[in-house]
Amino acid sequence: MHVSNFRLKPLIFLVCLTLLVWLCSGVTGYAEEERGAPNLPVRIGGDYNYPPYEYLDKDGLPTGYNVELSQAVARVMGMEINIQLGSWGEMRKALERGDVDVLMGMAHTEERQKEVDFSIPHAKVHQSIWVRNGNVTIRTAKDLTGREVIVMKGSVMHDFMLENEIAADLFLVQTLADALTLLAAGRHDCALVAKLPGEYLISELKLDNIHPIARALVAQDYGFAVKKGNQGQLDQFNEGLALLKKSGEYRRIREKWLGVLQPEPVSWTNIVRYGLLVFGPLLLVLIVFVLWSRTLRKQVALRTEELEREIVERKRAAEELQVRQKQLLHADKMTSLGILVSGVAHEINNPNGLIQLSLPQLTKAYQHIEPILEEHYRQQGDFKLGWFDYTRMRDEIPKMLDEMLESSNRIKRIVEDLKDFARRNDSGLDDKVDLNQVIRSALRLVDNALRKATNHFSVEYAQGLPGFKGNGHRIEQVVINLILNACQALESKEQAIKVKTYVAENEDMVVLEVTDEGRGLDEDTLERITDPFFTTKRESGGTGLGLSVSDGIVKDHHGRMEFSSQPGEGMQVRLFLPLFKEST
Repeated sequence: MHVSNFRLKPLIFLVCLTLLVWLCSGVTGYAEEERGAPNLPVRIGGDYNYPPYEYLDKDGLPTGYNVELSQAVARVMGMEINIQLGSWGEMRKALERGDVDVLMGMAHTEERQKEVDFSIPHAKVHQSIWVRNGNVTIRTAKDLTGREVIVMKGSVMHDFMLENEIAADLFLVQTLADALTLLAAGRHDCALVAKLPGEYLISELKLDNIHPIARALVAQDYGFAVKKGNQGQLDQFNEGLALLKKSGEYRRIREKWLGVLQPEPVSWTNIVRYGLLVFGPLLLVLIVFVLWSRTLRKQVALRTEELEREIVERKRAAEELQVRQKQLLHADKMTSLGILVSGVAHEINNPNGLIQLSLPQLTKAYQHIEPILEEHYRQQGDFKLGWFDYTRMRDEIPKMLDEMLESSNRIKRIVEDLKDFARRNDSGLDDKVDLNQVIRSALRLVDNALRKATNHFSVEYAQGLPGFKGNGHRIEQVVINLILNACQALESKEQAIKVKTYVAENEDMVVLEVTDEGRGLDEDTLERITDPFFTTKRESGGTGLGLSVSDGIVKDHHGRMEFSSQPGEGMQVRLFLPLFKEST
């Protein structure tokens, strides 16, 4: 028994060693299997001349609704894609051969569902019959019988004609542009072209003698298509579309490319006919009314003169009363705002202070941890840190910490500026105030409004600008009002706003100049711009008190505001304030 046990020990050791080697090799193989081969790009095909869905731009690059949507799906799903555009017939064959994985835009039909699998639709395509101007004999699919019909080879309308066995002479072309050009040149009877691409193409080709029939021939769902059975690829695109719809990105892309359709042309014959029907009776009534009104005009004029004088007097008294009421209400609101801002500032500053205390400590901690992470990287290779690889995060983490600290400081500055702006200030108008500093404080408060209004904002501060005599907080209110008015006057983010300070020549005045490239005002409106309750923004909630109150503040400072503008050429406002002079 002693000898047997002695001989079994090496055998047991050998078995354990074998099991250990087998387990290690299994774990290694599993890890290699988990890593897998790198994913190949998804090959996406489309038509090179099917605007606005997919086409080559003037530089030969793929663009259009389908292209941008495919890129967005690839981005949210983490896919790498390769977009190839060619003739539609070639792209369909490429999908059948497996040379492309997905067609980015294909109309749904029952016949095509036997060959491909469709994603959820991302658009609706309206197919139309196109005819030359003056053709009134072709209106429906039945009218195509016996006609010479131009259709793109391999298109859904080519399939439509074959599936419905319409007895027409088909003339096949390679692109929709070829079909419309042939029709405009007087060749054949009609062309079958989708309505929206057709509208884009006739504008680009400058074809003005053809048009689509008003009623669409057929409306079809339109979406991604994959080879029959490629369910995994299809699921990726369906999920990507769902994510884009949830985030609102799909709606933005759709409105960008498909949001506006050109209006249907209206013939002069219809205009005249409907005009007579609608305006004929109205014109007759108008003539009778004019004759009758002349007999009353003289009597009304006498009464009107008497009433106008009384109305003007009452209106002036009512406006003065309303101005006083609005000023009192404004003062009460500013007092309430000061109380509210103080409370909100306290609630914001407490957590923001904790952030400012913690971020430097986190930065220091990361600096201590970084050598350990680097050593691990050198020994083990790249590894996941959070959601990303360490090689990326080691550059991003210091930047993120710095950006968070800067953002926290910005929160602190904004809260302090709000407190200063809303704080009731009972001081007089004799302080020496730096106009440049007032503008800097005002710009921090309207920063968000400026970002939303324009991409081109500039400010030019005069060097060594002397101080003005007055109250900085009250002038800050005027500056904010002028800049917000400039923002509201812009019609596009490409229009600019410029702010500038300088000393007026031959005057003891400092000047703030605010210039915008907005819609501008006519001379009559400009003369009334500071009148109480006069506003050009009544429909958007304007009260007409902003510039009136600002004008009052400036006059209290013994200054003035000058306005210059022309319709469509923007506006320039200059604010003059007296220089501060030491009393002798």
